[in-house]
Amino acid sequence: MPRDADLDQIFAALADPTRRALLSALARGDRTVGELARPFEMSLAAISKHIHILAAAGLLGQEKAGRAVTCRLLPEGLRAAGIWLQGVGGFDPEDYDALERLLAVALGEDGRDQ
Repeated sequence: MPRDADLDQIFAALADPTRRALLSALARGDRTVGELARPFEMSLAAISKHIHILAAAGLLGQEKAGRAVTCRLLPEGLRAAGIWLQGVGGFDPEDYDALERLLAVALGEDGRDQ
C-alpha cells in the first residue's frame, strides 16, 4: 500500500488541470519540455514548475540529452492512486473498467475538450 505522503503528492499533482493535460500528452508518448509547453499560454518556467511537481510525485521521469530534456509518463504513480481508491471501496475487485474510466477523467481523456 502506498504511503500517505506519497498519495498526498500524487493527488495534489493530479488536482491541477495543466498537470493532468501534461500527463495526457505523455500518455501518447515521450515529449521534450518544449513540446509539452507548446500548447499552453504560459512561460517555459511555469511549465517547468508543473513538470517538477509531477516528477516529485513520481508521475513522470526526465532524461537529459544535450540541451533537450525529455519527459516520460511513469504509470506506477497512477497505479498507486488506483490501488488506494480500490482499497477504500470505490471499486469492486473485478471492476477495472471503472478504474480505467476514473483515470481517464483524471488525465483529461474523458472526451471533453480541455
